[in-house]
Amino acid sequence: MAAPFNYRHLYYFWVVAKEGGMARAAARLGMAVQTVSAQVRALEQSLGYALFKPAGRGMALTEAGVAAMAQADQIFQLGEQLPAVVREAATGQGLRLAVGISDGLPKLVVRHLLQPAVEAPGVRLLCHEDEFDRLLGDLALHRLDAVLSDRAAPPNPNLRLYSHALGEAPLAWFAPVDLATGCSLPFPACLAEMPVLLPTGHSAVRPRLDHWFERQGLRPRVAGEFEDSALLAAFGRSGMGAFPASRWSHEELLKDPGVRLLGDCPELVEHFYLISAERRIQHPLVQRLLQGVQNEAGAEPRPE
Repeated sequence: MAAPFNYRHLYYFWVVAKEGGMARAAARLGMAVQTVSAQVRALEQSLGYALFKPAGRGMALTEAGVAAMAQADQIFQLGEQLPAVVREAATGQGLRLAVGISDGLPKLVVRHLLQPAVEAPGVRLLCHEDEFDRLLGDLALHRLDAVLSDRAAPPNPNLRLYSHALGEAPLAWFAPVDLATGCSLPFPACLAEMPVLLPTGHSAVRPRLDHWFERQGLRPRVAGEFEDSALLAAFGRSGMGAFPASRWSHEELLKDPGVRLLGDCPELVEHFYLISAERRIQHPLVQRLLQGVQNEAGAEPRPE
């Protein structure tokens, strides 16, 4: 029977890998270099593989070391979060929900998707906006509870991630009143008469917009492309050009007297996903998000 795994050895290995060398790790730990080195060697012996190899005057991770580091990162990242989780539970500060927001998602859509969790009593919501791939990495390391995105997580044998469909929303086109009143053609032909603003290619909906223009026989005059959907809408509302927006943003946009709805595009749809690191959701606030979708659509979302 194998001896019990020694997490102290793993922790010393993790610090050495983080610090990039035995001496720096020993200084951080307040220990002798020989002691730290002995602990790492003990881990290598228990695993049966070398975790470090010489690299110039320093050292680098072997392939086995990279694999061990990925697991150690998950273990000790969770450990670093433990004091805050216990403190929040003990002081009655409520549940914490850390959500990654893909930078292409419309902000009003994000608010709509998160509303079921926000309505929970005592919730503490932490939103981190970043590029899609970086958010998936943070999710895999359990730095986030979930990621909201306009696309499902791509297949990756090294990342166990699950995509849950949150719903879809058709797009519509809006324009500043001055541009809308100056057009002589009906929608959608009027888009050929005015500058348009579009999301950049990093957005999942951009290829669908391009195909839609082709099907309509339109060659738009693109005045601006934006990675951030809120910035796109802000420039559109300021008068720069016509712009597309999700149905879940319509109510807010129609309150603006300087903006006019040009027309709906029911065939042009944005899709939204919640991505988790577990197939069966355990976090109660993430469960609320999925339950909110189920109540709206009348069907239970399934992981992809």
